[in-house]
Amino acid sequence: MTGRKGADDRLRRILALVPWVAAHDGPTVDEVCARFGLTPDQLEQDLEQLFLCGLYPFTPDTLIEVDVADGRVWIRYADVFARPLRLTPAEGLALLASAEALLAGPDEDRDPVLERGLAKLAALLGIDPDETVDISLAPAPPESLVALRAAVADRRQVEIDYFSYGRNEWTTRIIDPLQVFNAAGRWYVAAYCHAVEDRRLFRLDRIGRTVVLETTFEPQREPVSHTTFDPRPHDPMVELELAPRARWVSEQYPNEGVEELPDGRTLVRLRISERGWLERLLLRLGPDVKVVSGDAEVGPAAAARLLRRYQTEPLP
Repeated sequence: MTGRKGADDRLRRILALVPWVAAHDGPTVDEVCARFGLTPDQLEQDLEQLFLCGLYPFTPDTLIEVDVADGRVWIRYADVFARPLRLTPAEGLALLASAEALLAGPDEDRDPVLERGLAKLAALLGIDPDETVDISLAPAPPESLVALRAAVADRRQVEIDYFSYGRNEWTTRIIDPLQVFNAAGRWYVAAYCHAVEDRRLFRLDRIGRTVVLETTFEPQREPVSHTTFDPRPHDPMVELELAPRARWVSEQYPNEGVEELPDGRTLVRLRISERGWLERLLLRLGPDVKVVSGDAEVGPAAAARLLRRYQTEPLP
């Protein structure tokens, strides 16, 4: 799974890097590395991939041209890219949905240029985006979203109060925000957390207080991953046997393997970073799940604790 995630992140980075470099007409290597959080070696590896990009019969006019000289980078599109782009209806609708997702932030963050382009695309497709395409992202405090984006741009440290779902507790942390993005319908900030001295992802809807500090930080070279859950090798493994109507667990959560069982049930292997998260999942699934391997007492123990909360003293 790690290799597949790494390839996906690299592809997204290259797709963003190519038009940016082409539009800036020879930016320096340092500028490109700072913009995309790369080391010079990583940039060189990405650029090497572009030499292989083109269309049949792979003649010079169908290949992307890359030049690196005197510490600067040039990317020139192949002649084929000069032709007008023609989208199929399905491709146009996918592009429309992606644009709507970008506009799903707070009103003050809406880009008027993107909105005009979206309206033109919708008109060409013959649809009304307000009625046909509805993109809803999980709610995030607008003040936190705006403050964190500004802190990313200004490289300012931020103090946050954060609710840890797995440990069921609030903590106060100082972070170096690296990037704000949405994934799987939720807003996240990727940041270096000084409390754990490592990178972490924080969901914005779990941030209770945001204070932008005067202190600044130096950006890190490593690219930001948009993977919302990346289990550690030492995290314990659990195997769950799921009833057919609980199969969504194997599709919604990152896993270490899925096996179809003869009776229509599914066996899924999950790495668990927080016991509290597994407890909530088992309570939610109820009789539709069975712990095959791992701590079989996790579910019953969580259920017993929950029941004790609702117990009252017997009446006299």
